[in-house]
Amino acid sequence: MNLNFTAKPINFKFGEYINKGFELLKKDFGNIFLAFLCCFVMGIIPFCGMLGAGNFYQYLRKLNKGQQASPSDIFNFDKFMPYFILQLILVGAMLVLYIPFIILMPMIAYTQGDEPSPWIGFLFFPFMLMGYAALIYFLLKGFYIPALISLKDVTDIKTAWNVSKVMTKGNLVSIFLFSFVLVIILYAGILACGIGLFATMPFVYVANYFAYEDALQQIDHDEITEIGIQEKF
Repeated sequence: MNLNFTAKPINFKFGEYINKGFELLKKDFGNIFLAFLCCFVMGIIPFCGMLGAGNFYQYLRKLNKGQQASPSDIFNFDKFMPYFILQLILVGAMLVLYIPFIILMPMIAYTQGDEPSPWIGFLFFPFMLMGYAALIYFLLKGFYIPALISLKDVTDIKTAWNVSKVMTKGNLVSIFLFSFVLVIILYAGILACGIGLFATMPFVYVANYFAYEDALQQIDHDEITEIGIQEKF
């Protein structure tokens, strides 16, 4: 696949994304919140949650650049298929993670009867810990996939994955800490009697948008370049 950019590791600017997200949200909270509600409605539709988020990032780009943007833009299904495939992959990964439980739990229950066995915990805790660690690792490596689909029109998931792997090289800790801070902010909204969620949930998307936008600006250039699948990573 030919792309108009060359994948390279990103200079991840943690604090800048937080600050810019706060400034844009403060500047145009009403429109952003209305668009977020549309994104929330999309999340209710099966297999449309990630599509809604991707469309929200496109809306935020228009808003940030002073272009005409409407919250109704969230209900756009042009890029449904790549997000549908991506969600199927994530669902498949979760099923693989829980297959040992599905298979072994009935067998253990049958052999142990009504008496719980401590071996269950010893057996499954390390497995689940390693499984979730692997899942988090792959999610971090694929951090830029939504940006590539929605903001750069990369509709091939394999290509988006290979590009994202290069972009996140050397930045996994920073991306993890960035995501962790956003989760803390999100839960702070829950602690504020739930009302704070109306501000913190849109903020998470806005901060992510600036992380995506900055990364794409760093890799963007005018020449048409073959995707560097042969990159050493």
